[in-house]
Amino acid sequence: MTLAPLLAAPVMIQIHAIAALALIPLTLAQFMRRKGGSAHRVLGWSWVVLMAIVAISSFWIHSIRLIGPFSPIHILSLITLFGLFGAIIARRRGDIARHRRIMMMVTGGWVAAGLFAFLPGRVMAMMTWAG
Repeated sequence: MTLAPLLAAPVMIQIHAIAALALIPLTLAQFMRRKGGSAHRVLGWSWVVLMAIVAISSFWIHSIRLIGPFSPIHILSLITLFGLFGAIIARRRGDIARHRRIMMMVTGGWVAAGLFAFLPGRVMAMMTWAG
């Protein structure tokens, strides 16, 4: 494993990857902790901000070009942003079941997109499988 491909990547890929990697311990903490309360709220807002950074930064990454400069992964980024907004609205309205459902779907999308990062030629693949 080497950080060289990430350090050589454009700054937007670095931001994207660092935010996505920061989500791993945050996600585990949210799943393991009791729901509700101030800790859940602080971790949750941190998670939402990082996820928004991941989704927004993806629009400046064009390593897979299928629809002009974009790929189906960019559709997932749009769905993620709408999902985050929907989860926040659901929580503010007190619809915890909907909030939870949306957040689980957004988390699943993040995991799925993360798996695509390990396709040959992608930065995470080069970092992981180098040598």
